[in-house]
Amino acid sequence: MAESINFLDPALLDGLGNLELRARVVVEGFLSGLHKSPNRGFSVEFNDYRHYQRGDDMRHVDWKLYARSNKFYIKQYEDETNVRCMILLDTSGSMSYCSGAVSKLGYAVTLASALAYFIMRQRDAVGLITFDDNIRDYIPARCRQPHLMQILRALSQVEVGTTTNAVKPLTDLAASLTRKSMVILITDMLDDEDRVINTLQNLRDLGNDIITFQTMDDAELNFPFQEASEFIDMENSETYITSPAAIRKQYLDNLSEFLSYCRKRCQQSGVDYALLNTSEPLDKALAAYLTKRAKSF
Repeated sequence: MAESINFLDPALLDGLGNLELRARVVVEGFLSGLHKSPNRGFSVEFNDYRHYQRGDDMRHVDWKLYARSNKFYIKQYEDETNVRCMILLDTSGSMSYCSGAVSKLGYAVTLASALAYFIMRQRDAVGLITFDDNIRDYIPARCRQPHLMQILRALSQVEVGTTTNAVKPLTDLAASLTRKSMVILITDMLDDEDRVINTLQNLRDLGNDIITFQTMDDAELNFPFQEASEFIDMENSETYITSPAAIRKQYLDNLSEFLSYCRKRCQQSGVDYALLNTSEPLDKALAAYLTKRAKSF
């Protein structure tokens, strides 16, 4: 990746109120560091031509062939969409945590929007599930511009929920899939991680491509607190007053063990895994992830 690329600060990105604009900026940002589409399953393969029919999108006309034949031909693709992708977004209480300019949920919403924009730009189908302890939004995977607007509208109206139960939407999704799909889970994994990863593995064993973005706040990852503080569980409101110095080492050790466990279990289960820090530019994080993913194929 070229060193001259300037990635967007998350606070500046979050200041772009229009979610479609945010998604486009992120996608253009990380694509500028990539020379080609890095993921199998994120693009369609050209197959053949067919005659133009009334109502077809003129963007798919082969104009060079028109210049030679004076007839309109539409590029035919293998299956209308090469991949069907479902994005699952955790909107539980813990995702609302924010130590800086952007909450985990705000960061995750932008991530989900950028992924939906990117996937549909590649002419693949994308759908959305938002959830806390229940499914809040369900939009099936389709590949049409108005459908993208429906997804972005749902994401812009996401509300913080209560407790987390990622197993339910993943299990329901597994039962509803009629073909091999890509499943992207965006969560902080502050749930029963064993049950979640086991469910992801079940989806993987069915032949689906699974990606998990574990999204964490910078303060959660680095524990910068100095003065005596009251820590509040954002999902059950339990409180704990302590001196950060007294628990810092144990907290960071436990966190490191937790994150390492999530990463290793995902890898062992055939689940693609990436840890995201909300203080880091999202386009930079995605570019790094996609470059890494490309090398694994």
